[in-house]
Amino acid sequence: MAEQHGPAGVSVPDSRLAAEATELVRDTTGDLIYDHSRRVYFFGSLLGRARRLDFDPELLYVAALFHDVGLGEPFHDSGRRFEVDSAEEARRFLEARRVPEDAVRRVWTAIALHTTPGIPEFMEPEVALVAAGVEYDVLGLAYDEIDAADREAVVAMHPRPAFKQRILRAFADGVEPKPETAFGNVKADVLAHYDPHFRRGDFVRAVLESPWPE
Repeated sequence: MAEQHGPAGVSVPDSRLAAEATELVRDTTGDLIYDHSRRVYFFGSLLGRARRLDFDPELLYVAALFHDVGLGEPFHDSGRRFEVDSAEEARRFLEARRVPEDAVRRVWTAIALHTTPGIPEFMEPEVALVAAGVEYDVLGLAYDEIDAADREAVVAMHPRPAFKQRILRAFADGVEPKPETAFGNVKADVLAHYDPHFRRGDFVRAVLESPWPE
């Protein structure tokens, strides 16, 4: 497989699969999500290099590109968590191109778990690195694990103007139409800040008010 050299010495797969994924996500999302998703790939790759993980760049790239597509308007009435909508879009994309089942599973899992801390790091490298790339770009976790020059090179290619406020707004817009999907996950925090009508679910109350008599 040929490769295209990107920022910080990270190579972008130059396969037909990667090119079609790029075109699809570029055409169906705005700059905010596209640039963020590409940064997730670059940061995930750099963290994988630093941690000496043996990962498949093509699978990491596709998973990173698709990980937030489920925030888009076409999925606002799905009734499912946006992570699952994103993972299902990636699955459809990959299965239509006859990608092997195990590779599809890795991409699906990487996307579905990217907002679930404490689990991806113990799974396959692609799963671990999508989550790590997201955590790096959104939360700044392990910030100094990537050299400042490499970090700046990635941001120079995919800038992040007002990223903190814009990505939080995108999270809120993607989840507000289906607030029930925020129960038990980090997007409940987003809705608590951005939706004055949101009422956070209470796990303890759900247990105590279940139909079981005791």
